[in-house]
Amino acid sequence: MIKIQLLKPTTALLPGYVAALETGWSPDNVRKEVAAREQLHAIKTNAEAFVDALDDPSASGGPIPLPDGSSVARLPGIIRWIWDDSFSGTIGFRWQAGAAELPPYVLGHIGFSVVPWKRRNGYATQALHLMLLEAKGHGLPYVELTVAPDNLASQKVITACGGVLIERFRKTAAYGFAEAFRYRIRLED
Repeated sequence: MIKIQLLKPTTALLPGYVAALETGWSPDNVRKEVAAREQLHAIKTNAEAFVDALDDPSASGGPIPLPDGSSVARLPGIIRWIWDDSFSGTIGFRWQAGAAELPPYVLGHIGFSVVPWKRRNGYATQALHLMLLEAKGHGLPYVELTVAPDNLASQKVITACGGVLIERFRKTAAYGFAEAFRYRIRLED
């Protein structure tokens, strides 16, 4: 198995990220193509500002757009790029300072997306294991991840990392009331 790393995004690594976006891949599993187009535009406008905004542990960036066009306050968060010998995907971690719970408009603490041509290599599972160490460092007792009922690959990744299905639910109106599964991974020893 190829070992991956989670790298803090930099402009030096940006060409691999841009190439993935240009193939139609998106780091956003909800807003998909719209998010990819927005990111390509932001990179073209100011690549350095784009990369800097991906690491925002103080939530200093602007609001976050939701699929219905509304926007909500940003939470503290970081994005890491999944890397083998080249760009392989993204994994993000967001949290609410002082609480394990997330606002209803935030679907989970961690989200990930591996580029299609590198899937089925264990990259998502390795990336999630590494990001759980980061989450644990923030003192959270658990993290939650949500997934579509038909996304069996992500469900396998989450359960391989200790995730337990805690509920089947409908997302908020901003997400079109789509059905989803919520998994919890305990971080306490």
